[in-house]
Amino acid sequence: MQRKHKIIFLFLVFGALLLIGGWLFLRSHDRVEQVAVIHVEGVIVGGRGQGGLWGEGGGTDSIIRQIQAARDDADVRAVVIRINSPGGSAPASQEVGEELKKLRASGKVVIASMGDVAASGGYWIAALCDRIYANPGTITGSIGVYIPYANWQELLKKIGVSGEKIKSGPHKDMLSPERPMTEKERAIVQEMVDDLYEQFVAVVAEGRKMDPVRVRQLADGRIYTGRQAKALGLVDEMGAMEEAVRAAAKTAGISGKPVLKEYGRAGFWEAIFGPSGQSLLRMFLGQFLQGIEGANPGLHYPTSLPQLR
Repeated sequence: MQRKHKIIFLFLVFGALLLIGGWLFLRSHDRVEQVAVIHVEGVIVGGRGQGGLWGEGGGTDSIIRQIQAARDDADVRAVVIRINSPGGSAPASQEVGEELKKLRASGKVVIASMGDVAASGGYWIAALCDRIYANPGTITGSIGVYIPYANWQELLKKIGVSGEKIKSGPHKDMLSPERPMTEKERAIVQEMVDDLYEQFVAVVAEGRKMDPVRVRQLADGRIYTGRQAKALGLVDEMGAMEEAVRAAAKTAGISGKPVLKEYGRAGFWEAIFGPSGQSLLRMFLGQFLQGIEGANPGLHYPTSLPQLR
């Protein structure tokens, strides 16, 4: 009798799994025109960032994967890039920007929505979208580049610390905090900054359809409010994320209230059950699991990377 109960229980479990699997399969094949939302948050740094049970935190690799997924998703007609970032690494911002170019080339509408701050590298990314929405109080602009450098030589002398390097060339330890920078090295670094700055100006000029001369007038590193940026042509419209989503849907020809598909960081549960399975699990567990996200990592300086901040 006990064995019979076990067999019945196993059949019930198997039947439940089949029902859930079938529901998820049908749901995944229910074609609905969607507006995707992809978040760019915190300091923009390259790489994978930090992994966790609930997904990845920080690093542009995850952002790039989300952009590629939206590009390849036939249900996604438009994408809103929600930016809340002061900037960060120049190469990382460039990588995200290049993916946005491919996304737009695929025929998808791409709208930038600025949050509290979308400056420097954050503005680089916004400039490569079809249109930019910002709040009147958003902090944006800061179009420019810098490479940080500090000279700790006198401090190290006071505490009795000295270092020595065996190097392959005279400039191998350029930007080292243990010694002053030479004039030749300063010229080398300035040349790098100028080159990156010209690349930034070219991106803004192309994306905003501005004369490069005018861009340089605005790109002296200063920040602007969202309202100031709109008056200067750096932003298209005033509006929060909701207005950006509506504009994206309208431009893409989606009628009625758009269905949102919010891309995020794939974690443990999504890796096992997939995006729909994770949504179902969260629905069952309720508010307990909602709002759990990977933490944005701080920016460390193992070397002096060019900064768009």
